Amino acid sequence: MKKITAILLISLIGIFSLFGLIACEKKSEKGVIRLNETTHSVFYAPLYVAQNLGYFSEYGLTIEFTNGGGSDNSMTALISGGADVALLGPETAVYVKQQGSSNGAVIVGQLTQRDGSFLIGRKKEDDFKWSDLRGKEIIGGRKGGMPAMCLEYAINKNGLKDGRDLSINYDISFDMITSAFESGIGDYCTMFEPSASQYQKLGKGYIVSSVGKETGNVAYTCFMVTQKYLSENREDVKSFMSAVIKGINYCFTHSAEEIADAIQPSFSTTDRDLLVQSVKNYMAIDAWKTVPTMTDTSFDGLQNILLSAGSIKTKVNYGSDIVDNSIVEEIIAEQL
Repeated sequence: MKKITAILLISLIGIFSLFGLIACEKKSEKGVIRLNETTHSVFYAPLYVAQNLGYFSEYGLTIEFTNGGGSDNSMTALISGGADVALLGPETAVYVKQQGSSNGAVIVGQLTQRDGSFLIGRKKEDDFKWSDLRGKEIIGGRKGGMPAMCLEYAINKNGLKDGRDLSINYDISFDMITSAFESGIGDYCTMFEPSASQYQKLGKGYIVSSVGKETGNVAYTCFMVTQKYLSENREDVKSFMSAVIKGINYCFTHSAEEIADAIQPSFSTTDRDLLVQSVKNYMAIDAWKTVPTMTDTSFDGLQNILLSAGSIKTKVNYGSDIVDNSIVEEIIAEQL
């Protein structure tokens, strides 16, 4: 069922909004921002650069990281008060907006502009074509999530359709895809870096294509806060985004090797060579936004994907109640 994940997410958010989840409403200490990231990936390199090179500290901030294991979980943490800022897919903001939450999520910055997953096969395919997926099963992740919807969008773009030409498996949660594929489920799956390069190095599978390269630029991963948090902590949000912008600038002015060294503390168990390759893979698909504002064009492109996947029936309006570029624009203006 196309919309089951969105419905479940909206239901959970409604419950949390109703009862307040007092235990989760514990406020952060001054200067501390609790950041829930949908997954831990080299895809978010500018964020880890900002953390490890001390950019957040320069602005008087301490960042406490938690991993949501999927945008639905990250959004739930944000709306319930379990996180101050969330890094996740903007599709969740659309779902919350359509649900009519009085304390909805506000997008204050866009970090990535393409899908960050790579298509993994069980054998090396130097001449891979998307038509090769005909008759195959692909583990796509959570229905209603951006990785799954972008995968389906790329498949449809190449004239194939789920249920007719191939089968997309939506029954496996995002954080369990790698282990499920390794157990023998599916002919292909998608992985983010550094998992994709690590998996290939171990000879367990091979990167055959990039989903993001196939779908092109779209509003993808972004930073969100609640309307309430933004109204009460605007200067902290501004400091946070200022540090992120420094991290982005670093990634556009340094080599893959230098970026890998900067993010190494965030991936202490990953070989440096794998980090370098992962960074190069994301550089190759132009993964990061140079300026972290979300345009109406990219937001519309996002909603086209949501419509194509059947996750929404109508679009929501692009505007200040769901996308607020004012903080980033203010930062950029001050730097001129």
